[in-house]
Amino acid sequence: MTNKVLLGSVSAAIFAVAAAGIGLADIRTGASLVINGEIPIVTETEPPEFLQDVFPEIYSGWVFRTDETRAMEEDDFDNPGMLYVEQGIEAFNTVMGTEGNSCASCHDAPESLANVRPTYPQWDEAHGEVQTVEMQIIECQTERMGAEPYGYDSQQMRNMASLIASVGRGQPVNVAIDGPAAETWEAGREIYYTQFGQLEMSCADCHERNYGNLIRADHLSQGQINGFPTYRLKNANVNSVHNRFRGCIRDTRGETFAVGSPEFIALELYVASRGNGLSVEGPSVRN
Repeated sequence: MTNKVLLGSVSAAIFAVAAAGIGLADIRTGASLVINGEIPIVTETEPPEFLQDVFPEIYSGWVFRTDETRAMEEDDFDNPGMLYVEQGIEAFNTVMGTEGNSCASCHDAPESLANVRPTYPQWDEAHGEVQTVEMQIIECQTERMGAEPYGYDSQQMRNMASLIASVGRGQPVNVAIDGPAAETWEAGREIYYTQFGQLEMSCADCHERNYGNLIRADHLSQGQINGFPTYRLKNANVNSVHNRFRGCIRDTRGETFAVGSPEFIALELYVASRGNGLSVEGPSVRN
């Protein structure tokens, strides 16, 4: 079989789901997620204004998972992602760098950061750019602690990002896309609808036009990132948003961008804003 024929077969198989239309019939919508019996999570709601002609409702990725996977997120004792939150707590209280500071030196307790995950990425006036949670962590380490920063997608970074997400659970995603952030948001939107790779697929091909349909025996979600960092059963670890972006572009057989790149920062801002109104639920549990 030639490469051309093989690629055509793969592409045809992927786009075959489109013929069936949106397949939400076997997805249990209307279910409630309450973490630890005390943190209600909004997993479906009205779309933000700019998506009202695209979706009747927006759904967290939790809606598209099996009952068994859903249940793992309902209790912190069953959620493997909370093991990484515990490592984040230890790091939060550990002195780093030459200034003798820990995260707790400025922020007292992790709960003081509860409003971070719901509002990031966001415009940083001092640096004149949109910053992600990871960029803010690096800024604190280098500018306030005199420390060697974590790698953007390192295990230490994912642990700390998981901790920050965990204290924001239940809060509505409220990412600002106007003002000075608008240019970056527009760049992210363009990337979202750009077809990549030999398979010539965009984010929208799967997560906008075919959500709810089956692919590789799994349901395509709307690609919401309110649950990141997310513990994936596939690789038994917490995964970052940019790592997931890389995986998606890789699956199109395309040349991907680097984690922390301007392209992925813009894409993260745009995709995060598509989930405005859903609850922060990281670290979530996904396949």
